[in-house]
Amino acid sequence: MTTPVEPHGGVLKELYLPEAEALEARRASGTLPGVLLDHRHLCDLELLLDGAFSPLEGFMGEADYDAVLDGLRLEDGTLWPMPIVLDVSEDAAASLSVGQDVVLRDVQGTALAVLTLSDIFRPDKVREAFQVYGTLDRHHPGVADLLRRGEVYLGGRLRGLQRPAHHDFTDLRASPREMRAWFAGRGWERIVAFQTRNPLHRAHGELVRRAMEAVGGRLLLHPVVGRTRDGDIDMYTRVRCYRALLAHYPPEAVKLSVLPLAMRMAGPREALWHAIIRKNFGANFFIVGRDHSGPGKDASGRPFYQPLAAQALVQAHAEELGIAVVPFAPMVYSPGRQAYVSTDELHAGEAVSDVSGTELRRHLREGSTLPEWFTYPEVEAILRQRFPRPENRGCAIFFTGLSGAGKSTIAQALMAVILENTARQVSMLDGDEVRKTLSAGLGFSRADRSANILRIAYVASEVVRHGGIAICAPIAPYAEDRAAARALVEAHGDFIEVHVSTALDVCEARDSKGLYAQARAGVLKHFTGISDPYEVPEAPDLRLDGAEQRPASLAARIVDVLRERQLIA
Repeated sequence: MTTPVEPHGGVLKELYLPEAEALEARRASGTLPGVLLDHRHLCDLELLLDGAFSPLEGFMGEADYDAVLDGLRLEDGTLWPMPIVLDVSEDAAASLSVGQDVVLRDVQGTALAVLTLSDIFRPDKVREAFQVYGTLDRHHPGVADLLRRGEVYLGGRLRGLQRPAHHDFTDLRASPREMRAWFAGRGWERIVAFQTRNPLHRAHGELVRRAMEAVGGRLLLHPVVGRTRDGDIDMYTRVRCYRALLAHYPPEAVKLSVLPLAMRMAGPREALWHAIIRKNFGANFFIVGRDHSGPGKDASGRPFYQPLAAQALVQAHAEELGIAVVPFAPMVYSPGRQAYVSTDELHAGEAVSDVSGTELRRHLREGSTLPEWFTYPEVEAILRQRFPRPENRGCAIFFTGLSGAGKSTIAQALMAVILENTARQVSMLDGDEVRKTLSAGLGFSRADRSANILRIAYVASEVVRHGGIAICAPIAPYAEDRAAARALVEAHGDFIEVHVSTALDVCEARDSKGLYAQARAGVLKHFTGISDPYEVPEAPDLRLDGAEQRPASLAARIVDVLRERQLIA
């Protein structure tokens, strides 16, 4: 009989207080200073409290943080690859002191845990980026996230007051202790875990089937439903696909459970972290693919991580971990064999077929047929529901350009021509109007400008999610904010960036409010194009000169793009 794998560090660190103590602590929490948790914080907190991050007993202090960055280990020598920290702003940290209790709350104000502060420190984020991600390139989503988060880290022990609330897939959520009990109750001894953030197609099905056969075990299908990468298919659609997939495996061969993990896309370090987490859930084998949790390519077009780096790092620590690595190369379809094969098994010159993520999105966007060999009919049906045919799909037309470039005028002309010729629902999010309503109270600092664009993008994404057309006309001077807006919208539909490239002198000549004159006189601060930068889009979907043609003619060019994409008839 196989001995169940020990939790990492030897003991499963569940951090919840007994119910009577938790009730008393919740009642007393109103007198404590509080920290409001964002999505990543909530994911980390839940996995800390449940023991998935054993042996951690809270957010890391500075000594553990430094040890992890420099040596993949906690201060006591325990293997651990990722910093787990609670970041806050300078303002939020100003009133806090070491030794103090702080209550951690979700966005509804629910008290979830008490953190006893042992450390308040200011990290060197450049160092953290290089040590954890190997780069300072903001094209890496983990780096971009790190550099825009809070400037101060809080460390200390946690006492859990109650579990974060989930109303979705409640039958698929299990803590490490619950999962271990489930395995023990069914006599599962050899358990291979599979990490995924994407729908599974036939190639993935063949890969995990081979892994199960290789170890003579059963599968823990453990997809991430916390924070993944911007632009990923939403977790509701993915989990429906996973459920549909179960019918293709023998009964009692697969356990599906969801993991509320906030991924960092840190490649090799992340792969090692994922292995530790699955060890805590009771798995004794872990599938590591090539470029595991890699974010793609950097600004120069090179992969952030070498293809086998993740496998090599996890294998190097497999004996210490006590969990075996099951390395796999990508699976591709061989038309000659009419079967999926590993790229390691291909004959010289053998023809193969594959559908990339980009091609899959194109098929879904265009409504074209997916090859029978690529995916399961049940999975395709679910994806078709989520990604309707173009004429029923939402989209956002996102204008960007200097003040006075003509964005609002062209947007109004575009809205008129769409409504005159189709039955599509159209919503206008004009920059000036948004500033009076949705973004009232925001100023023109870099942070406030970013918040304004994020609010516009969020509303646009909701319009798009419900099949409507959102026309957005802010200045949107920063490339990073425009990319974030695109990612939000493209989770639900199409995003068409239109750069209105009207020359600065033309914009100034049009300025009936005298804003440019005030900016040049130094009266109006943070004015884009004068005292604040405008980062010109490198590759917008369409570039228009607002002085070149009448607004109706420029709007007609945008309509041509909508028709090419079959978004309007």
